[in-house]
Amino acid sequence: MRRHAHGALGQAPAEGRVAVRRLGLCDYEPVWRQMQAYTADRQGAADDAIWWLEHRPVFTLGMNGKPEHLLDPGDIPVVPVDRGGQVTYHGPGQLVTYLLLDLRANKLGIRGLVDLLEQSVIDWLQKRGIGARARRDAPGVYVDGAKIAALGLRVRRGCSYHGLSFNVEMDLEPFSRINPCGYAGMQVTQLSDLGISGDVESVARDWLPGLLARLDDVARQKA
Repeated sequence: MRRHAHGALGQAPAEGRVAVRRLGLCDYEPVWRQMQAYTADRQGAADDAIWWLEHRPVFTLGMNGKPEHLLDPGDIPVVPVDRGGQVTYHGPGQLVTYLLLDLRANKLGIRGLVDLLEQSVIDWLQKRGIGARARRDAPGVYVDGAKIAALGLRVRRGCSYHGLSFNVEMDLEPFSRINPCGYAGMQVTQLSDLGISGDVESVARDWLPGLLARLDDVARQKA
């Protein structure tokens, strides 16, 4: 066991060359601080990991986030964080996937990682008969103009953290309290509203292998 890889957040066995950890339902800030510590302490590509989880209700405001996009947060906490992007919401029923990757070892730049994440969701949806697309001006994945997956990343010492949130079956009301990702009136959707049944765990276990395969494909193609 790597000395910094687990701790209070629990552990899961490695799957392939990237260690995949299921963290369950977590408060936001302890996981964020663990990501920072992991990235500061990691030794190289052997420490690549993906953490997947759900968060208790929270709004997070990216480094360039404008407070005016928080319309009426109410009793949901707001946490300013060190990722890119504006404001978003996390809550139970949303699959959150954090990518702690050595980008150089994975032959990826930040744009390439964003494209890979978006395409993994688009392909997964397409296999289920749902047409989706990405937008260069507003990273994420959209179905008929409504956002179903959001991205926010940070790179430090050549390594990524933060990641992607994928709406599965959740209370979408808190999104009406913000301008999602800084866009007034942006609609948000989720798998359950598109007729795709399943909980966060079943979606994660179905979608993650495709994401891992994409990472391996990029590394092989650029070797």
